[in-house]
Amino acid sequence: MTDPVSPAPAPASEWLRAPTLTGPSIVLAALSEDHAADLHAGADEATVQFLSRGGPAHHTPEAWATYVADLNALPNRVNWAVLRGGVAVGRISFSEVRADDRWAEIGTMLLPAAQGVGVNPEAKWLLMTRAFEVLGAGRVQFKVDARNARSLRATEKLGAVREGTLRQYQVRPDGYARDSVMFSVLRDEWPQVRSGLLARLGTA
Repeated sequence: MTDPVSPAPAPASEWLRAPTLTGPSIVLAALSEDHAADLHAGADEATVQFLSRGGPAHHTPEAWATYVADLNALPNRVNWAVLRGGVAVGRISFSEVRADDRWAEIGTMLLPAAQGVGVNPEAKWLLMTRAFEVLGAGRVQFKVDARNARSLRATEKLGAVREGTLRQYQVRPDGYARDSVMFSVLRDEWPQVRSGLLARLGTA
């Protein structure tokens, strides 16, 4: 298998677009309030607990729609719905974009039905491919709630390098100051990470 292309950095406007990205079993489409009903229907208490921005104010379709609208209004952020069989089973984002510094942060929220069935590696592969092979990123990073054992294991399995813990880094609406564990993948590391993801997807 040839190494992926590492293009020149794309203009900042391209980093902030949300084109449709299609994989073997999922589609990433620009997140909109139309996806709120699916997210509400599939979410549980743990889904909301680990959202870095606190999640919807109430567990109702209307509150989920407001939450989605708030996410889309944030600067330097790009959000996709994770669609499986046409149904939104989660959200994946460039939760922070720094085009001038050639990096983006990926944040993921998957509903229980989408966990442990290959959706996470496929969504990460699609978004990291865009970052490294289309946008020309030099770095992709991840911040994981230190309490979220499932996400910590998934990020380590991805092949990302654990850089350390940002202590009491993000204060949730309930006042809890969460520790965030920082991981990253650099451009030179992407071919190996990519190969591992494709092997997990059975497309290597």
